[in-house]
Amino acid sequence: MRAREISTLALDSYQRAARVALSNHLVTTTYPDRIALPLLRRWATELREDLLELFGYRLEVTETTARLFPVIDALDDSQPARTPTDRIFDRRRYAYLALALAALGRAGNQITLSELADHVAAEASQVDGVELTTDRASDRDAFVDAIGWLATRGAIALADGDASGWANNPSAGEALYDIDRPVVVAMFRPPRAVQHLRSIRGLLAGSDAAIDPEESDAGLTDSGREADPKETLRAVRRALVEQPVVYVDDLDPDGRTALAASRTVADVELLTGLVAERRAEGVALIDTSGRLSDYRFPSTGTIAQVALLIAGEISDRVIDPDAPALATYPLPDGDALIEQLDGAIPDGGVFGDLAEFDFGSDAGTFDDAVGKKRYPLIEDSWLVSVGDDLVERFGRTFAAQWQTDRDGLRLRSIAMLHRLRLIHSVSGGVLVLPVIARYRDVMVSVRDRTPQDSLFGTEQSPSTDQSPRTDQADITDLSEVEA
Repeated sequence: MRAREISTLALDSYQRAARVALSNHLVTTTYPDRIALPLLRRWATELREDLLELFGYRLEVTETTARLFPVIDALDDSQPARTPTDRIFDRRRYAYLALALAALGRAGNQITLSELADHVAAEASQVDGVELTTDRASDRDAFVDAIGWLATRGAIALADGDASGWANNPSAGEALYDIDRPVVVAMFRPPRAVQHLRSIRGLLAGSDAAIDPEESDAGLTDSGREADPKETLRAVRRALVEQPVVYVDDLDPDGRTALAASRTVADVELLTGLVAERRAEGVALIDTSGRLSDYRFPSTGTIAQVALLIAGEISDRVIDPDAPALATYPLPDGDALIEQLDGAIPDGGVFGDLAEFDFGSDAGTFDDAVGKKRYPLIEDSWLVSVGDDLVERFGRTFAAQWQTDRDGLRLRSIAMLHRLRLIHSVSGGVLVLPVIARYRDVMVSVRDRTPQDSLFGTEQSPSTDQSPRTDQADITDLSEVEA
């Protein structure tokens, strides 16, 4: 491992470069900032070797881009694309993003927003269920969101005009963009041609061979190959940097052995500069720098603070000896999401003609509890009651938009806890995961501003901060990198 050869004085710089690469799979001259690419270029040789050795990741660095090609072990729906206003992309925005990227790959050095919209509209008309009509304001807004996502990452740069002006009135507004072709080329690099897949499983690790039931019974992996100890170690290390917490119960026996080995976690700590917190239930890497995690928790803001309060209430409910016993269920497997995505693949056409492999499906469903760890279920009705109670107690300190939207506030807070793997959202409620116990006994204090004499000698009316201050004895950041 090259990190062991780096001097103590330079190690901090190297760890910052590693965190940049892991948290931003695409780095350009402007994204995520102007100092990221020079930092990666300085340590390109060492990073290339260490990322491949520890995680199986491939790093490509050029003069204008740095691209990390991760290995995907499981589908993750917790890190969607977002608009500048933090709105999650819907299916229409994802479709426009894919079609715009394809159009940019065929364009010259510059393109106007209206011309790009015409290209996307023409391609969208050939896809069932996708349509871009520039006369419709909602379509223009969604298209501009997709273009903004590309502009943020440096694929295009505004040369003249204003995209919002075009969105408001396409006949009067216009925007001209410079196209950065190396970024466009680096942005979409799937491990396998999408047209060759019959299942989304083909994009996951170990999916480069068809399943042979006889070999699987003989003790081989799902991909038909013997389990490789090095690959097991890499998979565990990938989980450490990609998930907020790695639970022992999520791993197979080989994975548990790898996680228990001190060297496995120590190597990741040395590369990233993060500190591991090891509990009986699993391991979490704590990001005290705040430069690897995409979400800090606990944090400021109404949603984050309400999420912390709900976490404390859930923890108290689970251990309450006087309350009725909670039903327990195993975590659902990932088949539902895979089947949903596979259902969108056309049966005929180029997909069927070029498909090479037929991947089997993982066994087990949500109702199959054989051999699976079971977790307490908190029902939605209880969460609604807790959310309403928190609004009654602290609503005056919440941001104005949430004071009248209790359901939205609760759902956003629950989604944050789900993303941090403190809970797992299921139909009818949430399954409580062990690490949430670190946030029990949350103490809350609302600070009032001290009245002061005004310039003219009159006393101002007391007011409160816009959000409550939450205190807890052991609070650190459990969030991890963005996919």
